[in-house]
Amino acid sequence: MDDYDPGLSLPPAAKDAGCHGGRETLVAAARAAGSGASMDRLLTDYPRGPHDQPQSMCPAFGSLRVGLRMRRVATILSGSACCVYGLSFTSRFYGARRSVGYVPFNSESLVRGQLFEDIRDAVSETADPANYDAVVVINLCVPTASGVPLDLLPKQINGVRVIGIDVPGFGVPTHAEAKDVLAGAMLRAARAEIEAGPVQRPRGAQSDQPTVAMVGEMFPADPMVAGGLLAPLGLGVAPPTPAREWRDLYGALDCAVVAAIHPFYTAAFREFTTAGRPIVASGPVGAAATETWLTSIAAAAGVPQSRLDAALDASLPALRAVLAANPIRARMTLSGYEGSELLVARLLVEAGAELPYVGTACPATDWTEADRIWLEARGVHVQFRASLEQDLQAMRVVRPDLAIGTTPVVQKAKEQGIPAIYYTNMVSGRPLLGVPGIGAMAQIVHAQTNGRERFARMVSFFGAPPTAAIPASAAKGA
Repeated sequence: MDDYDPGLSLPPAAKDAGCHGGRETLVAAARAAGSGASMDRLLTDYPRGPHDQPQSMCPAFGSLRVGLRMRRVATILSGSACCVYGLSFTSRFYGARRSVGYVPFNSESLVRGQLFEDIRDAVSETADPANYDAVVVINLCVPTASGVPLDLLPKQINGVRVIGIDVPGFGVPTHAEAKDVLAGAMLRAARAEIEAGPVQRPRGAQSDQPTVAMVGEMFPADPMVAGGLLAPLGLGVAPPTPAREWRDLYGALDCAVVAAIHPFYTAAFREFTTAGRPIVASGPVGAAATETWLTSIAAAAGVPQSRLDAALDASLPALRAVLAANPIRARMTLSGYEGSELLVARLLVEAGAELPYVGTACPATDWTEADRIWLEARGVHVQFRASLEQDLQAMRVVRPDLAIGTTPVVQKAKEQGIPAIYYTNMVSGRPLLGVPGIGAMAQIVHAQTNGRERFARMVSFFGAPPTAAIPASAAKGA
């Protein structure tokens, strides 16, 4: 605490701009307040795209979601009251059954540095080892821009870990990447604990075999499906990341191989790499990707060829049979912000769909390259850091039989009589991996494309709404 000056004055840029001052103003304010290293890390890990601000919900929801889904973890937000209200409301909308802590502030407490003291007091009051393994504190835009130094909080209080992170909208482009901010911070703390001495075993039955740690928020059955595919290799499945409780982090770090199912977890992958764990891209969707994935996992884990042959023989015939029995004959566009868009696109294309465009709000990383190459070789335009304008322009040009996209894309599609479904609820809420993923995807597409005539009748009855032209410059790259 000796390094913190409670009389620290608020940088003029932050004081004048508030939380609506624009990205550049707030980044400059954060640097002036002493948060330059934190901003450099965020801007390196999560490079911005063609749009300056997120075109979806507040990114901090991703970190909030990860914390709220973990057992024995408390979450405290530090930010403007309107932001905290919106985030807590959204958390309840998505099924959270836990309170969200909030440390209020005003201009005076912010300028005088009292906010940091209030956060420290709130953490001390919350850190009860009978109830919690960890307390997560999340700085939103204004505290980050003002340099509120969460890194000066104690690392533990009464044996309860304290994890402080900055998740400003001007530094983290999407809520998907904000999941990585907290996941990476937790893995870093867990790795330090492992290096310091013995730690608790994860709860539940543990594999006696080497394991694969799957990274990314997945449908609950997907890790079990992956486990079935990996079993002939002599490999088990480690607790996934993001984790469901603190001790699961130890199990994830104890893996033999990391599976980058969602390829944007840059901070989490950095911790796995530091721990000496190899990372394998893509995932077991359809037959082609599953063959490549199992082969890569086997090579990374040092599995003999005989076991790999057995695993491929056990999985590929069934996958190919299900693909043949569930063809998708539809022209489609796909866009989303979850991070699994390229895997879904691979499954659609292998099942027979015509997919000219896939857009993802997430960035290109080292672990997206294999899927990008595969898709582009089959005529799919892959747009990383896609803007809403690019997604809408693609849909307008393609005129698909089905558009899978974000809420505004779905709204615009239905106005034009095009069947459409919301990616997050309808795709992310169903299996993706292995045989179940093929069946679920075919069912979704068939159910929606069969309703196109109904959409056309509705538009004809009510009258098509006026449409505004989308400037060509806004759709560059679509």
